[in-house]
Amino acid sequence: MKKFLRVIGLVLALAGILLLSLGFLPAATDEPLAPEDYGVGASSVIPSTTGLQREFPEINGETDVTRAELGRLLFFDPALSRENDLSCAHCHHPDFGFADGQRIAIGEGGSGAGPARSGGVTLLRGTPSLWNVGYTQLLFWDGRETSLEEQAHVPLLREDEMGATGPDELPAELADIPDYLPLFGAAFGDEIVTFDRITTALAAFQRTLISRDSPFDRYAAGALESLTPAQRRGLNLFRSAALRCFECHQNPTFASDTLRVVGVPSMLPDPGAGNDNFKVPSLRNVALTAPYMHNGAFNTLDEVIEFYSDGGGFAQGFDNVDPFVRGFELSDQEVADLVAFLFSLTDESAMPVIPTAVPSGLPVVSRMENPARVRIAALNAPESGDLATAGEPRVLHVGSGESIQSVVDQARPGDVVEIPYAIYHETVVVDISGLTIRGIPNAAGEYPLFDGEDLLVDGVISSGNDFEISHLKFANFRGNAVIAEGVTGVHMHHLIAENTGVYGLYPVQSTDVLIEESIVSGVNDAGIYAGQSERVVIRNNEVFGNVLGIEAENTFDVQIYGNHAHDNTLGIIVVLLPNLTSKVNLETKVYDNLVENNNLANFARDGTAAALVPSGAGIAVIGSDGCEIYGNTIRGNRSAGVGIFHLNVAYSPDEINVPATPENNWVHDNIFDNNGFDADAFITDLGISGADILWDVSGAGNRFDQPEATTFPPALPSSRWPGFLYNLYWQLLNLLIGLL
Repeated sequence: MKKFLRVIGLVLALAGILLLSLGFLPAATDEPLAPEDYGVGASSVIPSTTGLQREFPEINGETDVTRAELGRLLFFDPALSRENDLSCAHCHHPDFGFADGQRIAIGEGGSGAGPARSGGVTLLRGTPSLWNVGYTQLLFWDGRETSLEEQAHVPLLREDEMGATGPDELPAELADIPDYLPLFGAAFGDEIVTFDRITTALAAFQRTLISRDSPFDRYAAGALESLTPAQRRGLNLFRSAALRCFECHQNPTFASDTLRVVGVPSMLPDPGAGNDNFKVPSLRNVALTAPYMHNGAFNTLDEVIEFYSDGGGFAQGFDNVDPFVRGFELSDQEVADLVAFLFSLTDESAMPVIPTAVPSGLPVVSRMENPARVRIAALNAPESGDLATAGEPRVLHVGSGESIQSVVDQARPGDVVEIPYAIYHETVVVDISGLTIRGIPNAAGEYPLFDGEDLLVDGVISSGNDFEISHLKFANFRGNAVIAEGVTGVHMHHLIAENTGVYGLYPVQSTDVLIEESIVSGVNDAGIYAGQSERVVIRNNEVFGNVLGIEAENTFDVQIYGNHAHDNTLGIIVVLLPNLTSKVNLETKVYDNLVENNNLANFARDGTAAALVPSGAGIAVIGSDGCEIYGNTIRGNRSAGVGIFHLNVAYSPDEINVPATPENNWVHDNIFDNNGFDADAFITDLGISGADILWDVSGAGNRFDQPEATTFPPALPSSRWPGFLYNLYWQLLNLLIGLL
């Protein structure tokens, strides 16, 4: 018996040592991102006449004029193919936006070029445009390559495409063509032809295919007559919160280096990059490149818009469609306006010259008529070189019966537009920088009213830098009250928004934002929303009757204080979401707010991120780092006062492409009262009971200095805990969760 007891004692001692050793293991942390990879804030050119003029990204590799010229000749030379009958330009034809006008590309064995190409091997996908491919970091429809040099290997060597016999044979064939040798010598310093040099020259040529002088670009530079009225209306729809086209097709490239599921109908199985993910293409020169989508499913842009308005893949039976694809309603005129705007993205000023002959002496593709050019010419305005310029600041008044937009269109940078008390039924767009819009209340103190009558999408849309708007009321819009997109310098104050659709006050991808002294209610997503922005202050506002009262999403350096968030589904949320340009949510301070009775039933639209939010939370931190919550009064929220969770509470691992573990968050010195008394089923189904503070035990460095608060789990680490104890506790809880 004594021996048995000694063995048991030894086992228990070893187990104790093993458990204690867990305290020496640090809690797992996400790989931190470098600041240049945050992706937050505006990319506006400063100073600029309008905020629509944005910085283009860096070219995705080296450029060299001599190598590009060699690449141009190689691009048009059929000698690169096995049968000497197929050049790059046969499928990437210049007159069809460097696509081919075909639904699905035709490879080896075919004849003809562009839309006239026939016979031969039918490939899996359509030919993508090469315009602005130099700005692209993900190549092919499935994004599997990041280098233009490496990308070129595939079409050159694939049997069913150009089918070159191999990386050694093709250079040998070109070296036997005398006129190529001096060209390689000029480009590379000697006359040696290698496969890598061929792909380097092709990549250098493709990086010259830059489109950035379209009517839209001239408008963005301040030539405000460069867009027609229809195109301006279409631009407003494009950047509205109802359509959210700009979330994926971002100015200035009108693309994004992301893979997304939109659910395009297909007769052939094609999972893309997996789970039906495909790369977001650029919309520049999109008018030239019909048919559309990775498989040419749609013949016209009108059909593409109809597909998205129907809810994209949701209508095709897909259940994993991107949350930004959720359907919308447009009139026939609005569809026409949106198409007209897309045509304004046309610019072929950098069109390379098709060589009359190539060194091999083989036939070269010829110019082709693209019928889209007729419609482009009809829809686009004549070029205008007149730029909006600043003068002495003026105060412009909206007269009786005069539209606000007509006065805004007369404004110059630095002007103030004053709006007298009345009821207005219009959307106002501000693209010039340095404009102030100010309402003049009536004798009873009532603000001028923008009434969308449940027909208009947005109240005010601004892309102008240094934008201020105040003393106005908005009601009954389908999108939002005020949106500032891509703006540096935003000041929204003394505004009222009621029933304005998706958002109330909505700065996105903006820098230096101040929202204060405003009231927002009845919004089916976030009353005040700051997304993908930096240096944001949200203070002294009242938000109630919304799904989310205040939201800071994928945003850096935010202060939320002095607000009253009550009777929403969730009072204040600080969240990091996947699949956005911004990849972080860092350094948010939430303090001195009154957050109470946020128990409203969730009425967000199905398929949106907001629809996932359970009722009854005061403040939620999801996937975010470095959030400090202090000095708040948090009471009467039936599920929780404060909750800190990993992003996987709402998303599956294959959907998450951001550092999604909440780390280094600190909750302290708040007043809690009567929270967690009747937790939503979403919470209880996780095996969690309601409390003042909920934590799912994910993330290192989270601290809770609230000794009087009720919590789940029952004990939470505080600032007083030594690192050893914190790590031991964290490891044990996560081990237990893993076993369960």
